[in-house]
Amino acid sequence: MARSTLSPQLTFPGMSEDPWSEANGTQLEWKSSRFNMNGLSTLELCAGAGGQALGYEQAGFDHVALVEINKHACATLRLNRPSWNVIEGDLALFDGHMYRGVDVICGGLPCPPFSVAGKQLGENDERNLFPEMIRLVDQIRPRGVMIENVRGILDAVFSDYRQFVGDQLKQLGYTVGWRLMNASDFGVPQLRPRVVFIALRKEYSDRFAWPEPNLNAPRTVGETLYDLMAANGWKSAKRWSNEANEIAPTVVGGSHKHGGPDLGPTRARRSWASLNVDGLGIANEPPAVDFVGMPRLTVRMVARIQGFPDDWQFSGGKTAAYRQVGNAFPPPFAKAVAASLSKCLTDSRLVRIAV
Repeated sequence: MARSTLSPQLTFPGMSEDPWSEANGTQLEWKSSRFNMNGLSTLELCAGAGGQALGYEQAGFDHVALVEINKHACATLRLNRPSWNVIEGDLALFDGHMYRGVDVICGGLPCPPFSVAGKQLGENDERNLFPEMIRLVDQIRPRGVMIENVRGILDAVFSDYRQFVGDQLKQLGYTVGWRLMNASDFGVPQLRPRVVFIALRKEYSDRFAWPEPNLNAPRTVGETLYDLMAANGWKSAKRWSNEANEIAPTVVGGSHKHGGPDLGPTRARRSWASLNVDGLGIANEPPAVDFVGMPRLTVRMVARIQGFPDDWQFSGGKTAAYRQVGNAFPPPFAKAVAASLSKCLTDSRLVRIAV
């Protein structure tokens, strides 16, 4: 099974902008503990279809509210978790004062301002919501903050803006760090590099350790999707499964302005074709019994590649559902980061070991 890993990347290596890197000369050893409900609460920003929220739930966090502007994504959240407090509206109009006492603010802020697939307008993009995140941290003063974004935010063109974001939170009493990780390191069958930004109040900062990659390689696309491809009796499903013997390239969901129900631009489609997948569109159903050629993926298949459980439903038509899936933060990845935060904020039995 193929597996791709990414070396940890520091935003400002000379400034130790990732204070929890192995390079700082110490490592943290945690005594084992189990997480059901850990007593910690989150406020989620830009919740989307719930990939990150589901990961946090699996790590034992309780959601006090989830803020999302897209009506289809809000319907998805309510469909799957009727008890969640889903707030449909513009984050810029959201007042966080009533949520003082929340332990963690987390979210997947819009990626297009920093994506190499876009114009990389950064702070000048109307979709940039980092200022709103900073405003809410100031209002709420959580113990921790976790924001996920695309790897493009680590590009040199954004170094001043990363510095600005970090400085704003440092002024509020937080220690901050950025780290590039890959979803495939946490069992997701997909090459999906993502940058995770962590901010912790200083009294907790020496307790934090980044999640360790899984020791086992993720399953291939063929192993992951075989039963779904064979659901309608496709005769070639087993052969296809054996040939789709790598993990998936990055699933591309597109933005609300651009992107339809397909697996991405030309380069991405070539990568899918190497796995015998037609990336020009999204299928409504698995292949029929006598189907010949490269099959297209269904929304459910893409959701499984993203790490969603099969019982997680998506509201809206095919395009709306696919965008929700394609833009999600994979739940297993989110769970790993959430578990590290949980240990940091709850485990008083931390032992620091010099190396």
